[in-house]
Amino acid sequence: MTGIPSGDSVPSSTAPRGLSRRALLGLAAGAAGLVVGGGAGAAVATSVASGGARAAGDVHPFFGQHQAGISTPVQDHMHFAAFDMMARTSRDDLIELLTDWTYAASRMTQGLDVSATGAVGGSPEAPPDDTGEALGLPASNLTITFGFGPGLFEHDGVDRYGIADRRPASLERLPAFLNDELVPQLSDGDLCIQACADDPQVAVHAIRNLSRIAFGRATIRWSQLGFGRTSKTTSDQSTPRNLFGFKDGTANILATDSAALKQHVWAADDDVAWMAGGSYLVARKIAMTIETWDRVRLAEQDRIIGRDKAIGAPLSSPGGAETAEPDFTAPDAAGKPLIDPVSHVRLAHPTFNDGIRILRRGYNYVDGNDALGKLSAGLFFLSYQRTPEHFITLQRALAKDAMSEYIRHIGSGLWAVPAGVSEGSYIGSALFA
Repeated sequence: MTGIPSGDSVPSSTAPRGLSRRALLGLAAGAAGLVVGGGAGAAVATSVASGGARAAGDVHPFFGQHQAGISTPVQDHMHFAAFDMMARTSRDDLIELLTDWTYAASRMTQGLDVSATGAVGGSPEAPPDDTGEALGLPASNLTITFGFGPGLFEHDGVDRYGIADRRPASLERLPAFLNDELVPQLSDGDLCIQACADDPQVAVHAIRNLSRIAFGRATIRWSQLGFGRTSKTTSDQSTPRNLFGFKDGTANILATDSAALKQHVWAADDDVAWMAGGSYLVARKIAMTIETWDRVRLAEQDRIIGRDKAIGAPLSSPGGAETAEPDFTAPDAAGKPLIDPVSHVRLAHPTFNDGIRILRRGYNYVDGNDALGKLSAGLFFLSYQRTPEHFITLQRALAKDAMSEYIRHIGSGLWAVPAGVSEGSYIGSALFA
């Protein structure tokens, strides 16, 4: 991984041309017509003109073997966006967009504006390059992760960009699952960007500006804000809770477990060579029927999940540790399993799914209230796995999940996340080699 440039500069090898002319026009066009979600605000750009100082310990390198934002320590906030390429765009347009995004992302993850002139360093007679709401904020551990959807390779039977023969065989729209109530406007997309940070304004700023840079080439299809991570990827992170009040992600794959990452997360080159070192991202927007769940007895909630709500221990280890391994044969006083056969923990456990594990990076979300006053809230599930088949296997195993009565899957998408990028190149460059 490379070091972090000092001051407000990025090595010229990162972006020999800076932002393309079309990207600059997009910046000038402002945010008109873009839907980036409501809420918090923006991320950071510390330009020379702003006089701000970048915090030393809150930067994740953008360049490296793998994209940041996968095994990186999970941040507290997220802004996710799916994009569709515009009609009549060319292969060169797509490459130019990915190059512009790489340049801007490499700067924003360091706490810089999207360009050298940024929010306040350009001509006062021209729109600024950067929206400016992140001025003075630190980088806040911002990570920006890019993915390619099935439609990028072939759309309505048309190979728009000459890459159809390089589509991974498993990169297809996810199949229909039991209890799916998917909304097309909340699903799929040719491209996706996952921006995670410890400050929600930093994450929103990243998506806002990358959307503006996409002007004339791609438009946002849908987006989602998330808060309160529902997983951990380091041993020093505490296990968070989801909106049902239960600890989530107890057995998640950790960044230090290189063997598990290699086996379960990082894609190999046995399908298509350009995906080696990448991963596959699944996003599922899961609405929770909060008000119904809140009227369920505590003991029944424990049974549905298979864990104790207070500590997070499996029900086979009453009073035990959260990390205790579940014993699915341990009986209660009546001789029945302490962990219900249709509990979430039991159905999702690797023991019953060919040893499959996934790396989770989900977030809670609240989108206000509906017309009846009920919370529009739930889990924005994000998982990384070396092949989409692993997720499909797990999701099908959860068809009988006792928790299904209280959730609805309303959004869905699958993207191939290429390996990391080196300086002087751009994200996904191996796909076009």
